[in-house]
Amino acid sequence: MSAVVIAVALSLVSAVAYAAAAVAQERLASRSRGAGTLRLLGTGAWWWSVGLNASAALLHVVALRYGPLTVVQPLGALTLVAAVPMGARLAGRRVSAVEWRGTALTLLGLGALLVTASGPAPDDVLSVPEALTVAGATAALIGVLSRPGARPGLRHASASGLASGVASALTQTVTVAATDRSGPVLSVQVIGVALLVAAFAAGGLLLSQTAYRGGLGGPLAMVTLSNPLAAAVIGLSLLGERLQGGPAGMLLALAGAGLASWGVVLLTRAAPTASPVDHDRPVNDDQPVNADRPVDADRPVDDDHPVAAVLALEPGSAAAEPVLVPRPHEPGHLAPATR
Repeated sequence: MSAVVIAVALSLVSAVAYAAAAVAQERLASRSRGAGTLRLLGTGAWWWSVGLNASAALLHVVALRYGPLTVVQPLGALTLVAAVPMGARLAGRRVSAVEWRGTALTLLGLGALLVTASGPAPDDVLSVPEALTVAGATAALIGVLSRPGARPGLRHASASGLASGVASALTQTVTVAATDRSGPVLSVQVIGVALLVAAFAAGGLLLSQTAYRGGLGGPLAMVTLSNPLAAAVIGLSLLGERLQGGPAGMLLALAGAGLASWGVVLLTRAAPTASPVDHDRPVNDDQPVNADRPVDADRPVDDDHPVAAVLALEPGSAAAEPVLVPRPHEPGHLAPATR
């Protein structure tokens, strides 16, 4: 079995594990609204989701050991592909035509990229000066994109994708350097680059959370696309990775990137239409308030969105809490007991 096949297989399992972990976290969050952190720590489902996330991250790291960045990073979009049937299943509906089209375009684009980017197992690593240069340039670019006063959205999403892509490139350097047996496992290069990995990974997570304040679709697509782009630039320019097929392979890779990008955009923006609300129906004030539905009925509900339902990132998708209003009563008299 070739190294690229191993990397692709590990990336596939990693994407499914990431999607399953997000499903578990979303379901737990929907059942435990208002629960504190300590209560979640005592929940077995939460620890299952943590284990799935950790397993997915470990599989991704191992995949970076066997496959080039130009192969492993684009396969991260398969998390969205896996999220579509999972989200539809949980919502009790069928996958829509737009979602099928987005899935097909993403898979076709990734297939074209795999044909042109397939290469031997990585054996080159970033030197300490190269790693510091990449980290410094990326940090400066992130500072420009996320400067104070900038509205959260596509800029912060781009910065998050760059940080995550650079973190993966540096992770590959750590993995290859620690396993090539040409030097000590805990060398200065391994420890120093590992610290950079931690910094960029944490920064990418915080930036993505900021980006999603303005909505899910556009920022999530930008994160998903800028991540492999940053990793590919590092792999092609510094790690000696090459596209197969010459000029024809370059055109095929560009076409595949375009197809995959459009598929990702469709997957992150394809939301089912909310059922219309009958505003002429009288409201019975004696009916108990349903805490599982948002109070604002004029706003479309995106809980069935295949990605929002899985990742639980759409602002306003959480149910609103009912407002408790005391019953008026005359002075000196007790209010009647509520049922």
